[in-house]
Amino acid sequence: MFLNSAKLFFAGKLFRDNRIVLVQWAKGFGLCLALLLLLGWFVSPWVGVVAASLVGGFIQPLLFKDLKYA
Repeated sequence: MFLNSAKLFFAGKLFRDNRIVLVQWAKGFGLCLALLLLLGWFVSPWVGVVAASLVGGFIQPLLFKDLKYA
C-alpha cells in the first residue's frame, strides 16, 4: 500500500491539487524549523528538537485535514 501511494504521489496523481499539498507542507516545515532554531539557539538544542517534534506532530493533521484525493 505504501509503495502504491508513493508511486501515485511522485506521479502527481495522489492528490487533486498538488500545489495545496506543497503549501501546507511548507507551512508546517517553516513553523517547525523556526521553532527548532529559536529554542535550540536560546534554550537548548534538545528542548528545540522535542518542542519542534511535538508541535509538528500536532499541526500536521490540522494542516492536511482538508486535502482532497484524486
